[in-house]
Amino acid sequence: MRIVIAGGHGQIALRLERLLAARGDEVAGLIRTAGQADDLRSAGAEPVVLDLESATVEQVAEALSGADAVVFAAGAGPGSTVERKDSVDRDGAVKLADAAERAGVRRYLIVSSMGADTTHPGDGVFDVYLRAKGAADEAVRGRAALDWTVLRPGALTDDAGTGQVRLGARTGRGEIPRDDVAAVLAELIETPATAGLTLELIGGSVPVTVAVKDVAGN
Repeated sequence: MRIVIAGGHGQIALRLERLLAARGDEVAGLIRTAGQADDLRSAGAEPVVLDLESATVEQVAEALSGADAVVFAAGAGPGSTVERKDSVDRDGAVKLADAAERAGVRRYLIVSSMGADTTHPGDGVFDVYLRAKGAADEAVRGRAALDWTVLRPGALTDDAGTGQVRLGARTGRGEIPRDDVAAVLAELIETPATAGLTLELIGGSVPVTVAVKDVAGN
């Protein structure tokens, strides 16, 4: 498979790129600056310099040409402004979906967040972030032309992955290593029966492959 990852230099994205490349997939990562390219090459991915904020839908669609799946793993980051929560976390996901439709790429996975909700109250930056992620999820889920899956991890950690997770429509709050988020994404990409699902993810006791098969109904 050819898989294009938006936010290709992110912590989850780099982990995912290594996993996909190791199993023989062709992987490309969209990055904002050429200075990030060597990290992607080290992960086994092709770097594509394209700023999702400023690029046109047509430019993004060109970058997606020939892809079998697209993953939105971009984010403005914890130190970013309120405005960039909307321009990256919300609008970037929508633009990538527009581009996927234009390029004829049906499989679309979006890394969201536990608690994402357009009606989330509050004026803090994290409150705005959760509303932006909720709006992005809603925009993607409304597209019949996409075989979408929304993944909502709990609190992310840099602990070593365990390969044991809890995955489902509702999991309750909890932590999840970024390693395990990447592993779940890799399985979801290859499991088309998970299209149309919004899934929460935390650490648990079920092996990743089994957890994904369970939610897919296999």
